[in-house]
Amino acid sequence: MKITIHYFAMLREQARRDEESRETNATTVAELYAELTQAHGFTIPAGNLRAAVNDAFVKMDAPLRDGDVVTFIPPVAGG
Repeated sequence: MKITIHYFAMLREQARRDEESRETNATTVAELYAELTQAHGFTIPAGNLRAAVNDAFVKMDAPLRDGDVVTFIPPVAGG
């Protein structure tokens, strides 16, 4: 299936892009993030992220479907 992924903050820097389309066999958000961690060398543990599928926040075990748009949001510090 084909998924579009959006990255923010540190993930955007590590992936060297703010979005990408990717063919995947991942069936959950967590599986997709594990795949992307191997591809891009992400250093943020999955448990420290927020994820959204099609603009709705979801848990990491949420299922994926062809055409989904997944957004990964790492913790952001600032003041």
